[in-house]
Amino acid sequence: MYNVEDFYDRNPQEEWDRLERHWAEYENSLRALTEFLPPAPARLIDIGGGPGRYAIALAGMGYRVTLVDLSQGNLDLAKQKAAEAGVELDGFIHANALDLSAFPEAGFRAALLMGPLYHLHTVEERRSALGQARRLIAPGGLVFAAFITRFAAFRDAAVHGYTYVQDDPAYAEKLLATGVHDNGQGFADAYFAHPAEVVPLGESAGFTTLRLMGCEGILAGHEEYVKSLTGPARDSWAEINYRMAQEPSLLGAADHLLYIGQKEAR
Repeated sequence: MYNVEDFYDRNPQEEWDRLERHWAEYENSLRALTEFLPPAPARLIDIGGGPGRYAIALAGMGYRVTLVDLSQGNLDLAKQKAAEAGVELDGFIHANALDLSAFPEAGFRAALLMGPLYHLHTVEERRSALGQARRLIAPGGLVFAAFITRFAAFRDAAVHGYTYVQDDPAYAEKLLATGVHDNGQGFADAYFAHPAEVVPLGESAGFTTLRLMGCEGILAGHEEYVKSLTGPARDSWAEINYRMAQEPSLLGAADHLLYIGQKEAR
């Protein structure tokens, strides 16, 4: 995980700014969180929450949020941003999503896992991270797990001019077949998930599936006009795009997927 940690330590502001640029992803994800979460002041853990975009927003709604991240740079920026927003988080913890043994079992009502699964190459690691989150949430609690789609890697290459498709077709074929990204272009070592694998993975980790949605809805890569709107015009787009985010036939058109699962109640 050193390459991943180093990538985020060098880019904490970039990660904060990313959700400013990608309005649809942030808007739809936050809508899903507020739709499914129990009422504040429920205790939440944001695992791999980066510089705290979601943690700070949820703390502002009255939730008690503990932020965990692999990158100390992300955590330092999160402390700064929380202070600027005038909110308090329950903690800023430097830890790996694959080892959360320092936290007590069933101490939270929900866990956000909206980053770590981007970087775990094997299905065993991804299932382990979900299992770590499951241990931390109370019976009946929720997990919100984000994935980058297999096809997003190719759209990103087309936009930014990464040349592996034409210059290294063997790598392109490997990426398409396995989802493993490790050539150093554009992003840290990563895993890009096929939409069909997400629900089986969540259920194999012990969750009941409540929803799988495409975070960007129909606006992936096409949101500049909508971002320029204000007031009721933007609100209308936000409402219809959230509905389309839940359309199964559009999952592959999104850059990110959000899985919402529930731990069994005892």
